[in-house]
Amino acid sequence: MLVITSGIKIPLSEFELTYARSSGPGGQNVNKVNSKAILRWNLLASPSLTETVRARLLGKLASKITTEGDIVLSSDRFRDQGRNREDCLEKLRSCLASAAEVPKVRKKTKPSRSSQRRVKESKGRQSQKKSLRRSPGYHD
Repeated sequence: MLVITSGIKIPLSEFELTYARSSGPGGQNVNKVNSKAILRWNLLASPSLTETVRARLLGKLASKITTEGDIVLSSDRFRDQGRNREDCLEKLRSCLASAAEVPKVRKKTKPSRSSQRRVKESKGRQSQKKSLRRSPGYHD
């Protein structure tokens, strides 16, 4: 069971894990061992998520979702399958945890009177500075 929050728990049976040969350095062992972990999870068909979390996740992970609605994550950071599998699950856990948080609604605010006054004074100073740079015979 992959536990994201107290309300979101996903059974491991929903995930499809495959393994492939990892790229990069590793000596002779890299050509013999399938240590790269590839995790596939059908986001659209999963009964474990609420519709609001699913919609936020679709927006956040649009580049990692296939046309069938699968999220594809891979990891080849480590030299063994077990740690790469855990790394994939951790990546998914962090994505789901950030999507599960309800975004804070922004409240519109007006600038304070003192900040408006400061802006106006700085504009006046800038205008005065530029007007002093003009030649004496210049007229608007």
